[in-house]
Amino acid sequence: MRALFAIVIMVVLVSCEKAITAEDTKTSGDKNGNLRVSVNQIEQTPFTSLTRRADNTTTRAAQDASEACTRLNFAIYDEGGSRLKQINQTSDKAGFGQCAFQLEEGTYQLVVVGHSANGNPTMTNLTKIQFTNTTGYTDTFLCYGEVTIGEEQVEYEVSLDRIVALCRFVVTDDIPAEVKKMRFYYTGGSGAFNAVTGLGSVNSKQTVTYDITSANEKQFDLYTFLHDLSDNIALTVTALDASGSELYSRQFDVPMQQNYITWLSGAFFNGSGSSSTTITGVTVNTDWAGETHLTF
Repeated sequence: MRALFAIVIMVVLVSCEKAITAEDTKTSGDKNGNLRVSVNQIEQTPFTSLTRRADNTTTRAAQDASEACTRLNFAIYDEGGSRLKQINQTSDKAGFGQCAFQLEEGTYQLVVVGHSANGNPTMTNLTKIQFTNTTGYTDTFLCYGEVTIGEEQVEYEVSLDRIVALCRFVVTDDIPAEVKKMRFYYTGGSGAFNAVTGLGSVNSKQTVTYDITSANEKQFDLYTFLHDLSDNIALTVTALDASGSELYSRQFDVPMQQNYITWLSGAFFNGSGSSSTTITGVTVNTDWAGETHLTF
């Protein structure tokens, strides 16, 4: 009888521990939670949705969260940075952009991440929220804030800011018929970020591979979190055949800025089989914090 009682106590303790520390898999959280979070605004528009006016400046339209990203991750951390609860949402489900947590009185750290990756980032560590090559790197938005919970329910509206830099690689010559994949390997950036600063927190080896199914597929987007507001990435671009053998390869040193697009374009296949290119003469359009156009 005592053994059975001990087992019951252990189960209760494990259950209590899980309720406090484990990831909350509900998409909306606690319906009657005392912290209600809603995404009010996402900074600007996705990189792919800019409209250029006749005066060569860019504009943006009002949008809801689902127009900027397909996933939202809400996480609550204690004052020491330990994750207490997490809610993951996808844009195809009702209530996208709104959730609630039931918390004891106290001060907490709230993190909201918006993105369109193939899965959710690892959010156990507040200073190392991490995506992987498998998950993918996409346009990513962040809100970090502190919230104090008292006796009254708290309504918390958040605005998300873009924290990635984008290299948009454009091939201007014809892609040979034998090329079936384009592989982009780059270092100098990060696949993880510190939620407090919004800057990259690890030295990553990022790889993105695109299947070439059409001769018109000449634009490739590469995202990263920079360690500072501006930095360079070392980029190796490789064209592969159907068996994965290397056909062409070139290297680039690419200047990047957070919340900026660096357009890198040129004749990739008409050059020598292997070369290293350093980009110089950068011009920046700062109207929309912004775009850099480079050629190789």
